[in-house]
Amino acid sequence: MIETRQLTKRYGDLIAVNHIDLQLKEGDVFGFIGPNGSGKTTTMRMLATLLQPDYGEAYVCGKSIYTDPQEIRRLVGFMPDFFGVYEDMTVVEYLEFFAAAYRVSIDKRRKVVEEKLELVDMSFKRNAMVNQLSRGQTQRVGLARVLLHEPQVLLLDEPASGLDPRARIEIRNLLKRLGELKKTVIVSSHILPELADVCTRVGMIEKGNLIIDGYVDEVMRKARNRILLHIRVKERTDDAAKLLEQLDEVAAVNIGPNAQIEAALKPEVLDYSALPTALIEAGFRMTLFREEEVNLETAFMELTKGLVQ
Repeated sequence: MIETRQLTKRYGDLIAVNHIDLQLKEGDVFGFIGPNGSGKTTTMRMLATLLQPDYGEAYVCGKSIYTDPQEIRRLVGFMPDFFGVYEDMTVVEYLEFFAAAYRVSIDKRRKVVEEKLELVDMSFKRNAMVNQLSRGQTQRVGLARVLLHEPQVLLLDEPASGLDPRARIEIRNLLKRLGELKKTVIVSSHILPELADVCTRVGMIEKGNLIIDGYVDEVMRKARNRILLHIRVKERTDDAAKLLEQLDEVAAVNIGPNAQIEAALKPEVLDYSALPTALIEAGFRMTLFREEEVNLETAFMELTKGLVQ
């Protein structure tokens, strides 16, 4: 659905996007992660044919951004991080205006608008004035707008930017629904928890370079240097720690707050089933035994260097 080859954009001596290669399939929800100024927005604008690359090629649904920009715009829904709304229009009027711009036939227009309002849970605001909506409600109406022409690809630039916690959760739930509709979605953000439960794939961009691109579980594996286990026993914590230190699988043991043992395994060790067995056979009663989870935030810190333009 989306393919880029050596996609590059320069502004004078500044390389905003540097030879990016990317391939996304139908139904992929791609989390585009990076700090402000890393090249996320520039990349999305080139895919939306709003910005011309200096080098490289990009295809959206098999169409070239150079030779088929008008066709691509019919296939893409692009929502920038901030967009204006027209005053003196209700939500329904606003969406019907854009439905007309998207050439939705007049006999289908109202039905399409009502369907999209229901999808983004904004039917209750259908007759409200657009310029009186909250930031979160405006974002949801913006999503309804880019869905009016049934695009196959969605480019969502920081859709949860500036939202309160409840509104961010609502946007996240909506993104999950879009993935279930088999849309190919690129959603950018610098707030990592927003993307953790939504994306099937992630790309990490830093100073214009796409340094990581893969399915979420692959990225997590790359980020994890070694497995860290959290263990707690009912008594004799020091003795349990000494026992763990003697096991071949264990690289280091530390006793943390609340008498919790942290056991770091050797890098090559993936199977740690021998550890609880050894503790039980030695007469220890465990109240906790779990592997430390690697999340997108941890992965980002492990795999990037914090570079910005």
